Amino acid sequence: MNILSMTYDQLADEMKRVYGKGAFHAGALYREIFKNGRRQAFYEAPEFSASLALAKQLENDLVIEPGRITARGSDEGGTEKFAITLADNAVVETVIIPRRGRTTLCVSSQIGCRRACVMCATGAGGFVRDLSAQEIVLQVFLARFELERPIDNVVFMGMGEPFDNFDHVMQAIRVISDQHGFAVARRRITVSTAGHVEGIMKMAALKIPKVRLAVSLHAADDLLRDRLMPINKRYPLGALKEALGRLLTRKNDVVFIEYVLLAGINDSPEMARKLAAYLHGLRVRINLIAYNPCKSLPFQAPTPERLSLFRDCLVRKKLFVRVRQSYGGGIAAACGQLRATLFPA
Repeated sequence: MNILSMTYDQLADEMKRVYGKGAFHAGALYREIFKNGRRQAFYEAPEFSASLALAKQLENDLVIEPGRITARGSDEGGTEKFAITLADNAVVETVIIPRRGRTTLCVSSQIGCRRACVMCATGAGGFVRDLSAQEIVLQVFLARFELERPIDNVVFMGMGEPFDNFDHVMQAIRVISDQHGFAVARRRITVSTAGHVEGIMKMAALKIPKVRLAVSLHAADDLLRDRLMPINKRYPLGALKEALGRLLTRKNDVVFIEYVLLAGINDSPEMARKLAAYLHGLRVRINLIAYNPCKSLPFQAPTPERLSLFRDCLVRKKLFVRVRQSYGGGIAAACGQLRATLFPA
């Protein structure tokens, strides 16, 4: 029984089916695992004091993904990256970002990534495999209970394209947001995609309330975006905009547009005007991100003046724009720097 992949309702159904028990014991087990982090001593809860045989059986049957933290690093600002070595010795990286009274966990959905965006170290390392729902949830579990960090926000902006691992990501969201467990509000969960149109449409059809969507765009010109993000050859900008329009059906719906600025490539006023024209008619908030350098990649960040000029062009078009500060660059924990390799503690 892989409890980290189960919502409370799913666990309650399984407890009834397998053990003939109801909400009393299911609630106690879920609380001990997800609220108290007791993955080994849950049976010490008072609800199991008169059910020692059940507790023993659950101890034998319960499976919690045996990943362990094998490396950690932090910077002066408090951003922390940790590496988890999983049961098959594959390594996944996760980032904790504490800011202004809340803590964000940047989780990974895959080991590596098949999308091969040219400015991303994760994609440059190739694709290894998808993470299971429990391996995704394990990242939250370890951050909360082993590293003892409160987690208020969860963003699927780590390694991998979340919509290439759609079912496991959606199940992980259900578990992470379950009010009986971690209880991370869905409005504080963001899924970031490189523009996976099929995934966007599937997410819209599921109608998971309040989960936010971020789209890594990086160019509003098909020829340039084809070069920067090969996914554009399968899902070009026209199809992506149509999908976003279908997603934004409710009055207060908004999509976050992530735009990484690469010096001399996509940071000109002309590119800003193309971006504004492309986004016309969509309810969006634009996050501009100066490129985070990677030693293995040939790109540079724009100058502050160039970034300000790009931002001002968008603001004049009445778009909501903010320049997003990147954290963790010194420990290779910033956007596009995760590589699934162990690093010095």
